[in-house]
Amino acid sequence: MNNALNNALNIVLHNEEQFARATLRRVSIRILPLVFILYIFNFVDRTNVAMAALQMNRDLHFSSSAYGLGAGIFFVGYAIFEVPSNIILARVGASKWIARIMISWGLIASAMMFVHTPIHFYILRFLLGVAEAGFFPGIIYYLSKWFPTAERARALAWFTTAVPLSAVLGGPLGGALLGLDGVLKLAGWQWLFVAEGIPAVILGIVVLVALPDQPSKARWLSGEQSAWLTRRLLHDQNESAAEEGLPTLRALMQRPLWILIVAYFLFFCFGFVYFFWAPTVIHETLGGSAFETGVVVGIIALLSAAAQLIVGVSSDRTGERALHVAACGVVVAVGYVGAALLPSPIARIGGLALVSIGATAFLAPLWCIPSVLLRGTAAAAGIALVNAIGSLGGFVGPYATGWLRDKSGGTSGAFLILACLAVLASVLMVVLSRDSVLATSRARSRGAQRQAA
Repeated sequence: MNNALNNALNIVLHNEEQFARATLRRVSIRILPLVFILYIFNFVDRTNVAMAALQMNRDLHFSSSAYGLGAGIFFVGYAIFEVPSNIILARVGASKWIARIMISWGLIASAMMFVHTPIHFYILRFLLGVAEAGFFPGIIYYLSKWFPTAERARALAWFTTAVPLSAVLGGPLGGALLGLDGVLKLAGWQWLFVAEGIPAVILGIVVLVALPDQPSKARWLSGEQSAWLTRRLLHDQNESAAEEGLPTLRALMQRPLWILIVAYFLFFCFGFVYFFWAPTVIHETLGGSAFETGVVVGIIALLSAAAQLIVGVSSDRTGERALHVAACGVVVAVGYVGAALLPSPIARIGGLALVSIGATAFLAPLWCIPSVLLRGTAAAAGIALVNAIGSLGGFVGPYATGWLRDKSGGTSGAFLILACLAVLASVLMVVLSRDSVLATSRARSRGAQRQAA
């Protein structure tokens, strides 16, 4: 009798597990490919100035400082409008607001072809930041409404692989577009800006049709699947160790959140130095054409994407978020030291590859943390605040590197400073890993993994 009951119970549990996997598989297939493509073009348009600089700086006589300021000032506009943009997204719905973001950023990205002076460059880069504000934290918040906590890092890893893979597309494509120099009396860098801005406008229109705001509005989920997913997400929220009903302003003042913000600021500092300066450094180190430089950037990006998926899976299996981020910071530090001090050109490029791996693989585990520390509206505001203040590092790092390059004639000094910042970021994440809320979430995640096994 007992054996029969156990067998019946095992069958029920197996059926429930199969149903859950089928539901999450359908969500993944319907949601992740689209947001992945959106983020690829978001990052291409944000960082294509790095490839354009191979011609633009020469044609327009921009100094390293002028280029560094223009590359980084994007993040000033981005940071200022980040929190308001995410609040609007929560009120009007993800599809409408993300579509608005994409259409406006595509138009401004294409308008970069009209740059003639440093002032034009600064203004358009600032406006591009304003237009893009809210996209990344909006998608992070959006995915938290579709994927349960135990499966979230893997979903975020697939989404954020768009960062390195954008270089696989943007590097060789940018190099090829630079080869159109002189066609129809346009410079190659002008072709690059206009050709890479147009897809964002088209995708913005697609979003309005194809991106449902929440499970209950997804026509491709059955009623049972929608109800199950809604209950599962609500259960995660109720099981959270984060304080419930905490006023948003008070929630944003919590010490663990600000440790995360400072660490993310540092990651942006040394991460975007790679994204904005790697093509120039690789081109100067190895020589070769702009297209060949783009291919090298693309190969490094493929390695980074693979590492990102491995880190995401590992983070979900262990339930550990902060220590995975800390390990990525150590990889970045080793990479910058190698890029600064190793005598062989190939070895220096290898150091830059480590920087790229560490500066992208941290994204999935880090962005699981805000929704653990905070609940509800406070979580949406917290995600936006982390990204807003942290993204200012994308201004500080590239501009400071350009200034140091003008003063010293090279990047070695800047790279060693960035290595120190990476070590500091790792230390902060180790401290954060000891937070009681994260510890409780980690224990529950490990319990869920053992139960599923």
